[in-house]
Amino acid sequence: MITWLVQTRMKKIKSDDPTTLRYAVGRLLGWAGIGFNFFLFLSKYTIGVLVGSVAIKGDAINNLTDFMSNIVSILSFRWAEKPADKEHPYGHERTETIAALFMGMLIVYLGIEMLRQSVEKILSPSPVHFEWAAVVVLLLSISVKLYMYSYNKKFARIYNSDLLEANAVDSRNDVFGTTLVLVSTLVSPLIGYDLDGWMGVIVSVIIFYSAWDLLKDVINVLLGEAPSMDTINEMVDIIMANPVVIDVHDIAIHSYGPRYTYATAHVEVDAALSLPFVHAEVDRIERQVMRDMRIELVTHVDPVLLHDEQTSNAEMSLKKAIESCSEDWTIQDFRLENDKSSGKQVLFFDLIVPYNEKRSLSQLKDLILKKIDHPENYSFEMRIVHPYS
Repeated sequence: MITWLVQTRMKKIKSDDPTTLRYAVGRLLGWAGIGFNFFLFLSKYTIGVLVGSVAIKGDAINNLTDFMSNIVSILSFRWAEKPADKEHPYGHERTETIAALFMGMLIVYLGIEMLRQSVEKILSPSPVHFEWAAVVVLLLSISVKLYMYSYNKKFARIYNSDLLEANAVDSRNDVFGTTLVLVSTLVSPLIGYDLDGWMGVIVSVIIFYSAWDLLKDVINVLLGEAPSMDTINEMVDIIMANPVVIDVHDIAIHSYGPRYTYATAHVEVDAALSLPFVHAEVDRIERQVMRDMRIELVTHVDPVLLHDEQTSNAEMSLKKAIESCSEDWTIQDFRLENDKSSGKQVLFFDLIVPYNEKRSLSQLKDLILKKIDHPENYSFEMRIVHPYS
């Protein structure tokens, strides 16, 4: 049914923009979630009151929370669709991720509240009245939530949506939780012991685990996570296909949503080439990346002196010294200048070290100088960087 509604809605939208379609689908799924969750809340809370089950009532409150989070989803998809403006030049698409963060915190609150009620039920048990109506409602809830999980997961994958993924995770949690409540409802009368509170504790643990899993992914997006190697490799292939490029490094990609993705890259070119020619070629590369990957690329040009004996000897001496310091270190952006006032060769370079390297710039510089042949002939203009790709 949901797939049919989505297809019908997409036919009515007069746009081929995938992002516009993405937000329209998100809002439609939000309205569907509102209907499903409000129905489940009313039915389960009524049954929970009738049979005196804290687990069933807690499960109903969970559906009410989902109902409210669906409202937030609809609003966030609406806000995320707003175009860039003066105050937000990168658009508003991270509103969706922020809403997913809000949902994660809401799930944590739900877990805390369910844990509190469950502990109270364990310490002060009360009789639970078995009713077949409770079994029917819980089975119905499991079926509905499995359906909600399937369509949210499906469209989250299609549209790469953090918020739809959060909805899918929440629906999956509800399936686990309601299943345990159903087990408690069926088994407790048979063994003569109230399992209601204990099942509530198990449900709260599942909720905490899922909330952590969701929040971890959302926070990584907000902090800025590393791009996939497939994306990096695709960009490298496009850049290296241009004959003017000798090498490429320091590729950094940061995204503000489906419409706004930016990248920077350092490209090495022959220093003997003219500046206008190099500019034309890197501009061609940037346009190609935009066409093929929908990424706004900005390139930094590193001129390399080819076939210069003095530069080659100095670079070889430096690389030998760095290898003796650590096998994990490399250099890039090497350049040599002769300082006439001191008579020394000034070596400009970036030292690439692992993220776990804690020594300061001056400490690393002193270490390398001790390893290089004839250190009195050199001075360093060194920058410490970490590997981007």
